[in-house]
Amino acid sequence: MSEPSTTRPPTDAAAPTPFRLPDFAAEQALANRMDVSFTNPLLLRLALTHRSVLQDWLLLPEIEATRESNERLEFLGDSLLGAFIAEYLYLQDPGANEGTLTLRRAAIVRAETLVRWSRELDLPGCLYLGTGERVTESVRDRMLAGAYEALVGAIFLDQGHAAAERFALRFLDRDGPAIRETELDANPKGRLQELLQDRAIPAPEYVTIASTGPDHAREFTEIVLIEGEQRGVGAGRSRRSAQQEAARQAILSLESEEDSLSSMTAH
Repeated sequence: MSEPSTTRPPTDAAAPTPFRLPDFAAEQALANRMDVSFTNPLLLRLALTHRSVLQDWLLLPEIEATRESNERLEFLGDSLLGAFIAEYLYLQDPGANEGTLTLRRAAIVRAETLVRWSRELDLPGCLYLGTGERVTESVRDRMLAGAYEALVGAIFLDQGHAAAERFALRFLDRDGPAIRETELDANPKGRLQELLQDRAIPAPEYVTIASTGPDHAREFTEIVLIEGEQRGVGAGRSRRSAQQEAARQAILSLESEEDSLSSMTAH
């Protein structure tokens, strides 16, 4: 059934949201971008419906619209997304321990990642928000992340497990390496410690080998020793930043050795 379309929410995130009727054409365009053909298109509409718009729509009973928000779908999608990504990471990296897998999953399912994927689908222009709702950028980002999870839930209910998983992981093959680097950048010293513990290797030792420059612009150079062998070197404006860089190099060295060993074993 064709329904009237109205103006999309303004790009100024803090501006009041105008009244919107359900927009069937926009919903279908989104479904096409998602590469999903909904058997029940109202599930897609529900995934896009923020609770703030319900009061507006209740005044217009002739609208073929949901009478609930996307919160329950968001709950379902959040659980499914976590499970899909956990399985993906488990199969992708058989050598990763529980701690590493947990860090990687957290890096993927955080709001920043889901918001980026939402924007690629042009999801901001499809959300249904209440009239006059003033939405800051941070609030809109939370809404987008929630709507993305709700879409996973909607696809699961409409199309089943395989379709929901395919949608949930559609960007991951492309973004996985970058997400892994982000995880590495977050706390390389902690990650190195975890890798060594997993291999029953003693904790690394950090040694300052140089300190140069005036007091207000001091630069430190640190090396990291693993079982007495230098495995990384780093420089920075503080000992901590230099140690983090040294740890990052050590991790890359260890992972490179591990990949080479796995390759030789495979042949």
